[in-house]
Amino acid sequence: MRAKTQSNAQKTESVVQKTQKPSLWKYLKKYNGWIALYIFLTLVACVCDIFLTLFLANLIDEISVSVVSSDFSRPLYLLLIIIGICVVQRICWYCTNIVYFKYSNRIMADLNLDLAKQAFKLNSKTYNDHDTGTFVQRIVEDPAQIVDNLATVVDVITSVITAVVMLIYIITLNPWIAIAMVGIIIIAGIVEYLRVKIRRKNRWIVRKKNDKVHSLTTEIVRSEKDIKSLGLETKLSKVSNDYYEDYRNHRFKLDMVDTSFWSLRNFIINVGTFCVLILGLYLMDKGLLTLTAFLIVYSNRDSLWHVVYGIGNLGNIFVNIKVCHRRMFSLFDENEFVTEHFGTRHIDNLAGEIEFKNVSFTFREYEYKTENDEDGKKKKNAKVVKNLVSENKIFDNLSFKIEPNTTVAFVGKSGSGKSTILNLMSKMYEADSGQVLINGVDITTLDKSTLRSTISLVNQFPYIFDMTIKENLILAKEDATDEEVWDAIKKANLDEFVSSLPKGMDTKVGESGIKLSGGQKQRLAIARALLRNSNIIIFDESTSSLDNFAQNAIKESIDGLKGKSTVVIVAHRLSTIKDADEIFFLDEGKIIDTGTFDELFNRNEKFKTMFLAENI
Repeated sequence: MRAKTQSNAQKTESVVQKTQKPSLWKYLKKYNGWIALYIFLTLVACVCDIFLTLFLANLIDEISVSVVSSDFSRPLYLLLIIIGICVVQRICWYCTNIVYFKYSNRIMADLNLDLAKQAFKLNSKTYNDHDTGTFVQRIVEDPAQIVDNLATVVDVITSVITAVVMLIYIITLNPWIAIAMVGIIIIAGIVEYLRVKIRRKNRWIVRKKNDKVHSLTTEIVRSEKDIKSLGLETKLSKVSNDYYEDYRNHRFKLDMVDTSFWSLRNFIINVGTFCVLILGLYLMDKGLLTLTAFLIVYSNRDSLWHVVYGIGNLGNIFVNIKVCHRRMFSLFDENEFVTEHFGTRHIDNLAGEIEFKNVSFTFREYEYKTENDEDGKKKKNAKVVKNLVSENKIFDNLSFKIEPNTTVAFVGKSGSGKSTILNLMSKMYEADSGQVLINGVDITTLDKSTLRSTISLVNQFPYIFDMTIKENLILAKEDATDEEVWDAIKKANLDEFVSSLPKGMDTKVGESGIKLSGGQKQRLAIARALLRNSNIIIFDESTSSLDNFAQNAIKESIDGLKGKSTVVIVAHRLSTIKDADEIFFLDEGKIIDTGTFDELFNRNEKFKTMFLAENI
């Protein structure tokens, strides 16, 4: 027997974070030839800048000579060369844009796809422990930022190299000019270093605040009907304002720090540049600097700014890349983002006998914090600290058995553990100890294909995709014929509604099935499960949004499955499970009675009271 246990007394747990895989290099090396071409073209374009400066300086000398000799053939020749260099430079920039637009999207798509696939592997508990923004930011936004930042790195590095080459050339013109420029670079560089260091800390905090804002915004958009119907606009506006204000305050702090350091840095560079020009005029007056050399210094005075800003900007970019890389690939960290684990045993057409043997389960809520994450730094082999926030023991040594091809129901007041049983049964949750068996086989030993094909689950709030009705259904069975699809629609009592639509089964239902009522969503989800025709079909409050007529029709459909599949139902409405072969009555995580509806009604006062209260 496989058992998984945890110490309830232990309130915190530290685990060494695993090496993040895959690495970013995996996605870049696939296109390394094109990336190399992009870098080469960018370098050529920047080299063109250097040659343009040198040829322009030479042109000034040649013009001064030509004025005396009245022969302008050499200046014209130099101008033709300059025009040719400009054409080459423009072609290079155009080609770099084409390469970037084409292959950056491919790299981003590869990252998005792999991150989405990893998200599919995460277990239900992981989704419970993290908000929506955590996943959306990591899967969608972080890859886009990384790709954009990587391209910017190349551009900035080449720009810095160009500026450095020009500064070296200028420095060689005069030692006093050299001393002045080096001094300015050192002073401005110290200011830029402090800016980047402080920004690193503030940037990480702002990203976490942004996650919260993103999650809240997503929830508001998805629940707009509930918000309006319950009159929650004012309250949620206040909550939204608090979240947005918190984000704005931290963002403002980040921007103000940047602005202060930027202003100081630019002031130093601007004043320093004018001082260099004044020095140049003085040296010209003393005959220590030529007019051509002075014009080169003047025309390249921004090189100081490019070097200091470029190096500082690289610091910003690498901080952003590091933050995005860490957040993005943390989805592969088993310590924080726990994945589903399956066995290797494959069984075709596994029958529907279900048994719980001494199953214990405690629902635990955790908070996760990485060492040094407040300042955005992470040491090698940093630990993820897993803090236990709360725990609630649901079951302790729970045992029962469901015979194959029977219809059973679990009833009891809210919080008695009904839905948790279904989650354990379908392996959405994993038991702390004990065994969940299907046909005598521990489900932890079954492979994913066997388990998922054996069980279909209809949730209380099913997700309907932004597709047509037919497309939503054939997700469950790709090779289903139109006759099979329509049969499932009829069994779910959705045929009259679908027939009334101008496009019938080809009608799009909108994001989250927004064009459907709550009852229509549930019936579509039921039709999807019926089309799959699994040996075990689980209904978790799946008739809760239906009116009495639709509920009776669904009840007839469920009754039609008798003897064909094992049907497990959780229902608050006891009238919907009157014909169940066996009913398990739960209270505080224990099965306190079992039997048919009539047996429980006649001998169990709690059950009788629940039913009568429902029908008053």
